[in-house]
Amino acid sequence: MSPSAPNAATRASGRWRTRLPTLLRRARRWALIAIGIGIIAPWVLVLPLNFVQPVTTMVMLRRTVQRAIAKKSPMYPERDVVSRDEISAHLRRAVLASEDDRFYLHYGFDLEEIDNALERARRGRRLRGASTITQQVAKNLFLWEGRSYVRKGYEAYLTLVLEICLPKDRILDLYLNLAEWGDGVFGAEMAARTHFKKSAKALTRDEAARLAAVLPSPVRWSPNGTVAVRRSGAILGRMRYAAPRE
Repeated sequence: MSPSAPNAATRASGRWRTRLPTLLRRARRWALIAIGIGIIAPWVLVLPLNFVQPVTTMVMLRRTVQRAIAKKSPMYPERDVVSRDEISAHLRRAVLASEDDRFYLHYGFDLEEIDNALERARRGRRLRGASTITQQVAKNLFLWEGRSYVRKGYEAYLTLVLEICLPKDRILDLYLNLAEWGDGVFGAEMAARTHFKKSAKALTRDEAARLAAVLPSPVRWSPNGTVAVRRSGAILGRMRYAAPRE
């Protein structure tokens, strides 16, 4: 090895030690900018939802990629946004009964249902999710797939933003127009037309209960299948009573 080789290595090491603090400062600055955007952007995006429907959602974009890879047509999932008056009251009640019957009583997190889920887990039963409708809207609109503390923490923040910026009825409207109800089928209107050949406004109690019954796994289960029929019985029972509001 020539005598100059150690000197060259020493000089390179020295330059790296000199540049390292600068690189760390830049990385910290970009990390702070990213965090700031992550905190501010949801408010900018959510406030207009008082008046307009979102153009798309993260779930719909993921499904578009999946459908493109599978060469399905149409590549972009179908959705037909309708107003509150154009959705059957039966479906609103059925979705609440199935997904979040205490929706009007909490501020985005149903602590009572979380306690119930943990108690069931302590008894050795499978831990069931306790996501509220607001949390599901947050996930559908903004979040990537996966399970991590970062994702759960950001989901909680987004849920609070939605609850602060939007009235409860509006959050439910958003959910009904963006929920997935089959392969490439999004929103109550498209779900009703796809599965029952009628508008969302014309859905009966039984049809609404069967649509609500498949929400936990809308791609695997059909509203006209045996799972939906079995699950809809319990939902119809809860639908007999108004969703509690106080």
